[in-house]
Amino acid sequence: MTPMGQQKAAATLHERITGALVGAAVGDALGGPVEGYSPDRIVERHGGRVHGVVGPWNGDDWRTARPIAPYHKGDGHVTDDTLMTHALVRVYARVRDHLDAYAIADHLVPDLMTTPRWIPELEAEALPLQRIFLAEKWLVARLHYGHVDPREAGVGNIVNCGAAMYTAPVGLVNAANPAGAYAEALDIAGAHQSSYGREAAGVFAAAVAAACTPGATPDSVVAAALELAKDGTRAAIERVCDVARGYTDFESALTPLREAVAPYDTVGPDYRAPSLGARRPSRLHSIEELPIALGMVVVARGDYRHAVLGSVNYGRDCDSIATMAGALAGALGSPVPAEWSKTVAEASRLDLHEPADTLTAVTGEIFRRDQDRRRTHERLFAALGGTGCSD
Repeated sequence: MTPMGQQKAAATLHERITGALVGAAVGDALGGPVEGYSPDRIVERHGGRVHGVVGPWNGDDWRTARPIAPYHKGDGHVTDDTLMTHALVRVYARVRDHLDAYAIADHLVPDLMTTPRWIPELEAEALPLQRIFLAEKWLVARLHYGHVDPREAGVGNIVNCGAAMYTAPVGLVNAANPAGAYAEALDIAGAHQSSYGREAAGVFAAAVAAACTPGATPDSVVAAALELAKDGTRAAIERVCDVARGYTDFESALTPLREAVAPYDTVGPDYRAPSLGARRPSRLHSIEELPIALGMVVVARGDYRHAVLGSVNYGRDCDSIATMAGALAGALGSPVPAEWSKTVAEASRLDLHEPADTLTAVTGEIFRRDQDRRRTHERLFAALGGTGCSD
């Protein structure tokens, strides 16, 4: 086996972007059918741990079974995590530069409202708005109908992983620049989230950017995240990843990781019956999904299959956890199993590689714009008598 550092250094930007975006979509699809359940319930339902693509929790009754109906979760169908990720890639393709909260109002919201697309879980063509969750519908209500300042529109929304789950493209556009990814994601997420939900978006983007760094390892990704993370988000990541380093298989890590994140998680022990304090702003708390995703990547030592299966079998909001873990492991250079990506692409009727090709081209353009801006600033700063180089 190729040593991790050498394997990562050999991966190109396009390979890392492809690994992250395909990896996120596949993780999303694998986690969807067991979302909301506990590890014990998953074992009971499937006769053991999930090891790949599985069918709906309620079998052929998925159309009417509560609380899932009317969504066909399973059989390789991606969920709203991937729909939103691909929508953000389309915004980058339109703007072809760094994004801010106004780009969400001007481009992402119209994309959700006006362009029908194939929605795998509905098995029909529909507006993405008809599939996304309430926390994402908030974007439309606040920005399109409420005309709220996009930089402040996220205030008042439930605090969850809604913004973080689709910010992998921000980290990829800022590949090897975690601080830049963090700042850009915080601005974007201001339209959607506040408090630790917004913070998680910034830290996840930073982690993805760090994973793209040549020679990156799970530990270097966690270190980059901790360098930028604030308040409860930082504390939760630090605690979960400290625990994760004591394990090498997800089976034995499932309970310890949940115990490590529990003091920071507001939802409570029953995911489907949140506590009265759930999803409210706080400097003491964190979303559950990001620390667990990072922890699973640490447990797996960066291996994609192990990290994603750990995330899936963790249960709770496992489609989003597996989306994040899949993006991180893919960006680190660990290959996504071809049999999984083929099944998900076919079942979801999606070209999983097209968004990666598009984002790679856009990322190159943005980097060249950044170079021009930096050189202009250097010349002007030097003309002021400041320290620096001029052409």
